[in-house]
Amino acid sequence: MRVLATAGHVDHGKSALVRALTGMEPDRYEEERRRGLTLDLGFVWTRLGGDDLAFVDVPGHERFVPTMLAGVGPVPAVLFVVAADQGWQPQSEEHLAILDALGVRHAVLAVTRSDLADPERVRADAVERLAATSLGKVPHVAVSAVTGAGLDALRTELARLADALPPPDTEADVRLWLDRAFTVRGHGTVVTGTLGAGTLRVGDRLVSADGSAVVRVRGLQSLHEERTAVGAVARVAVNVHGEGDTGLGRGQVLLTPDRWLSTEAADVRVTGEPAADLPRCVTLHIGTAAVPVTVRPLGPDTARLSLRRRLPLRAGDRAVLREPGGTRTPCGVTVLDVRPPRLARRGAGRARAAELETITGRPDGAAELRRRKLVRRADLRAMGVPVPGEPVAGDWLADPAHWNALKDRLAGQVVEYARTHPLEPGLPTEAARRLLGLPDRALVDALAAALPGIHARQGRLHTADSLRPALPAPVRAAVDTLRRDLARTPFRAPEAGRLAELGLDRRALAAAAAAGALLRIADGIVLLPGADAAAAAELRALPQPFTLSEARRALDTTRRVAVPLLEFLDARGFTERLDAQHRRCRTGAGDES
Repeated sequence: MRVLATAGHVDHGKSALVRALTGMEPDRYEEERRRGLTLDLGFVWTRLGGDDLAFVDVPGHERFVPTMLAGVGPVPAVLFVVAADQGWQPQSEEHLAILDALGVRHAVLAVTRSDLADPERVRADAVERLAATSLGKVPHVAVSAVTGAGLDALRTELARLADALPPPDTEADVRLWLDRAFTVRGHGTVVTGTLGAGTLRVGDRLVSADGSAVVRVRGLQSLHEERTAVGAVARVAVNVHGEGDTGLGRGQVLLTPDRWLSTEAADVRVTGEPAADLPRCVTLHIGTAAVPVTVRPLGPDTARLSLRRRLPLRAGDRAVLREPGGTRTPCGVTVLDVRPPRLARRGAGRARAAELETITGRPDGAAELRRRKLVRRADLRAMGVPVPGEPVAGDWLADPAHWNALKDRLAGQVVEYARTHPLEPGLPTEAARRLLGLPDRALVDALAAALPGIHARQGRLHTADSLRPALPAPVRAAVDTLRRDLARTPFRAPEAGRLAELGLDRRALAAAAAAGALLRIADGIVLLPGADAAAAAELRALPQPFTLSEARRALDTTRRVAVPLLEFLDARGFTERLDAQHRRCRTGAGDES
């Protein structure tokens, strides 16, 4: 299927022309047919050259320009209509400005009512005006919906236009802008829209931009035919059911879940007039949505838009800024950044303007990664930016230059920590994350793994030297005294008073354990290195199984030490618990340490 929108001044024969082309009535309301005036969007279709060609018929009256924008916004091509007996008119100009602002590049010009006036002068004027916009030089046909003159030639040009349209991406994430919503007895809520990319299938789950609606696709229709799947580009009616489905309506959007970033701020490039000349408050039109925005000019052609409600925007999106009432020519915007930085510091606006000058509006993964330095792969895709490489950790992407700089900084921080904290067993990973300003500890782990001189142990980062640190002289002397005490009674760990007398606090004991001078059994319980294997040998001489009391007597120690020591031996595989009272030594565990 190919989908076109009509465009042109009120009462220039747009509806009459698509009625003649399709044999279908685009005006859905009796009032429209009675007054001969299109008030809302109409949808009709025909078959040309083997393809279905659908028309979104839009109103031409100046009061209904927002409705026209809702019809043309999601559509890739246009049938532009000018009446031979009236020529170029104000809404002809505004509709053309809107198409130019949206960057529409595919069109056919139809000069209608050629039976009432010579069409040549009007056709030449219209062709010249269209050529000065994004539409460029377009094919043109003089027609009469009354006599049928030129209709076959117009069908030929429309078929050629349909063949020339770029193929849609049917694998893309779905973003269905809604132009109608209504209730069907026995079926529930039905929404319609133009599917510009992706594929909808029965059973799909969809969400609204603000999360207020989470629905399942119960049924699909395209051109009044039931479908199990509909691929872009297509007019589609979707029967939905789920939370918030009754709140759906024109201007809202249904999305593939977890693939879009809905934003309340976007940095854009403005075309049509200088950014500084824009009104502070205008309306942003994209898809079928019309959202009030506040404009903050940044550079000559760049600005920040603060949206009244969240929209699922992506880099490269084209939209229209229009002042309510239509007193100014609509401006076009190209979305540059949907996750812009805060502008809180003095000079931040000027710096941001300079940065935006380097952004083309064509999504560039490598350039985006250079600007952001670190970003999740899923977030980059949701921004509409291609992923330039593989993650460095989890879902995190990193700019190579920034990643190398982080490695250098981390190595320096680990070395400095070892120098300034000789009693500490290495830089804590969480402290490293904060020092580097990283959002995820997994990034620290990945950096450490890439540094040959850095070792990760139990949530800390060490240099080769800090794994077995040299103890300060006072600590070494105290540890030597403690080792002499333990040599006499190897399983009688010193009491807290003795440790305090020797000046061995928790940090000093941790450093001694890291240096291999003591074996830490539990908090405040230290023995000589190798005491675990020696204790296991003593216990192996007992009748198996044995109790805690029997172990305590065999080791000549206290319950304060025996309980954590046995638990330590269990964890090391020397012993195993059989029940609440008994343990036994494990076979073949004598060499474990």
